[in-house]
Amino acid sequence: MITVGDALKALNITEWSLTGEPTTESEFNTQFKKVTGVDSNGGSILSSNTSDFGTTWSAISSKKKELQTAYDNNAYQRDRAVAYPSMADQLDDIYHNGVDEWKKTIKAVKDKYPKE
Repeated sequence: MITVGDALKALNITEWSLTGEPTTESEFNTQFKKVTGVDSNGGSILSSNTSDFGTTWSAISSKKKELQTAYDNNAYQRDRAVAYPSMADQLDDIYHNGVDEWKKTIKAVKDKYPKE
């Protein structure tokens, strides 16, 4: 699942603090703080002023949806990666059974987890 933090990072928003996982603009404005500097003790100076945020809830929501769609569209890749035999097992399969048998093994995984 893609988070608001993922969207902030993708928007190149750095040095911030976020409490929880906001789902509305109001929650975001309450839970997000932007680091605007460092105090004399080396601690972060946090601002809850929306003009300091460097982004808007609308931009964050859009980026989060974009990232989630890309993640969802690539589920087959993650499923295949787990289902494929290890490289060592694949090489062993080729050595003992030939390339055609290896291709059958790989095709079975591709057929089970097709591109959408």
